Amino acid sequence: MRAYDGELGAAVERAQQGDEEAFARAYRMVQPGLLGFLRGLVGEEAEDVASDAWLEIARDLGRFRGDGAGFRGWTATIARHRALDHLRRQQRRPRPSLLEQDLLELPHPDDTALAAMESLATERALALIGSLPRDQAEAVLLRVVVGLDGPAAGRVLGKRPGAVRSAAHRGLKRLAGELAHTGAPGGETPAGRGGRGGER
Repeated sequence: MRAYDGELGAAVERAQQGDEEAFARAYRMVQPGLLGFLRGLVGEEAEDVASDAWLEIARDLGRFRGDGAGFRGWTATIARHRALDHLRRQQRRPRPSLLEQDLLELPHPDDTALAAMESLATERALALIGSLPRDQAEAVLLRVVVGLDGPAAGRVLGKRPGAVRSAAHRGLKRLAGELAHTGAPGGETPAGRGGRGGER
């Protein structure tokens, strides 16, 4: 990820100097994760929202200050604002949420859920994430799909890093439980995929 962010940061810097090819490179590097994040928020309308976000990103590129990781966070913030604007315009709320589990003790980090998520088709993974409470869904999308760390995800959501990590852990635990119940592709369940590990 460090090498990726280094290359992205260099492309952004060149793009700020008017290099259109460098802007296209930055777009290609960021767009897949950004689109996955938006699909988790607005579903099939993600492409339209992403287009609106990129218009704003291109317009304000000269104001951005930071490195590659900062650019990913900045673009995710813009995309999230455009998604929320879109939902307000459509006069509907994000997908119905399950009851919050605020009193749930923070579970041990579990890489099994991440491994299982990586094995799923994108559509199924996003559908599962979309069934989470909104704070958990956004935290998982930013941490796993966009690849932001706790502080960067916290800046996007306007929350403390610990709160984002907690929401992501609760969301991944819920997803692991759902995958254990329904089974991962190929008949495997997360319990059969590996053991515990530390947070990335």
